[in-house]
Amino acid sequence: MAEPSGRTTGVGRILVMVYAILALAASWRSGFQLLSKFDEAPVAFMLSGLSGLVYIIATFALATPGRRAWQIAHLAVWFELLGVIIVGAWSLLAPEMFPQPTVWSTFGVGYGFIPLILPIIGLYWLYKHRPKRLT
Repeated sequence: MAEPSGRTTGVGRILVMVYAILALAASWRSGFQLLSKFDEAPVAFMLSGLSGLVYIIATFALATPGRRAWQIAHLAVWFELLGVIIVGAWSLLAPEMFPQPTVWSTFGVGYGFIPLILPIIGLYWLYKHRPKRLT
């Protein structure tokens, strides 16, 4: 059985709550967009769906103690940061591909840049609470 770590208590719980809110917001929004107006911006809406999935994975991994959960959270948060940077740049360089905004377009401006800032905080938190090496 995994023991609770400092990663899942205190400020870590706030981090998990913010991820959960973004997971809910991104998933709900993308689900509605994919089902009701997919033809308007298929690339943007699929990327919103991907971001929602990444936030869900990160939320559960951050909330779960243990080495394996830490590894999954680390991977998900890195993927999120890269996604925000790539999609943010792509949306500025080729705005015609994004007639509708995504969670990550223009670096998360529609969400107050939280999608850009959150993975940086998340990676720092994970670094500070990385599992000890087995010797």
